[in-house]
Amino acid sequence: MPIRTVVWNEFLHENENEAVRSIYPHGIHRTIADALGEDPEIEASTATLEEPEHGLPQSRLDETDVLVWWGHKAHGRVADEIVDRVQQRVNEGMGLVVLHSGHFSKIFKRMMGTPCSLRWREAGERERLWVINPSHPIARGIDKAIELPNSEMYGEPFLVPEPLETVFVSWFEGGEVFRSGLTYQRGAGRIFYFEPGHETYPIYHDRQVQAVLRNAVRWAYNPAQPWKDVSNAPNVPIEAARERIMKKGLSLHQAGEEGFR
Repeated sequence: MPIRTVVWNEFLHENENEAVRSIYPHGIHRTIADALGEDPEIEASTATLEEPEHGLPQSRLDETDVLVWWGHKAHGRVADEIVDRVQQRVNEGMGLVVLHSGHFSKIFKRMMGTPCSLRWREAGERERLWVINPSHPIARGIDKAIELPNSEMYGEPFLVPEPLETVFVSWFEGGEVFRSGLTYQRGAGRIFYFEPGHETYPIYHDRQVQAVLRNAVRWAYNPAQPWKDVSNAPNVPIEAARERIMKKGLSLHQAGEEGFR
């Protein structure tokens, strides 16, 4: 069975800005989905902000193995109900790949639990993404570095938790550096944050960037059955204990009563 992947995009800049439209006439999401689809083991479709339920009804999320998220100017317009759904699915085992300005998306900030703030500058600077973990599956097939002639500078400090692994570190023409490829685990779900991708530059047309995205989807995919009760906190009856025990002392809760949240 192919890796069922949904590429989510606001799809606002492409409709409102001629410069962005000239680079991504069918939307950033379509360019990324087409690149992912070059891998015969990835089945890529798209969803956008202004579709009903942002294109992410529960039934579709239940059938999604990896969600790729691109957002920029409308983070606040994403309904909290949809964020709750995505968070639950990640905890159950769905992979999440967050791109560029998605660092400020509701879902990424929710999963990180930190401000996810950084320094930035829009000057079309040269960016060099150094591969600092060449044995990592996400870096498969990538040389020592990816050279991007024009990029938006993202600079440290990047206010995110310490990652499981740092795969890429970027250097920018103005001298700043940035941890540009980070992995995390939340519940049963794997998360990858990948920095390059400002919409006024043709970064998602770059063949090496596309290769990283295909690798990231493969890495984030969890073939296990979804952990559907991952968020449950059941009150286990005394008689269900593996070893025979006797109740001692006082209790706050009655048998079978739910705990406080």
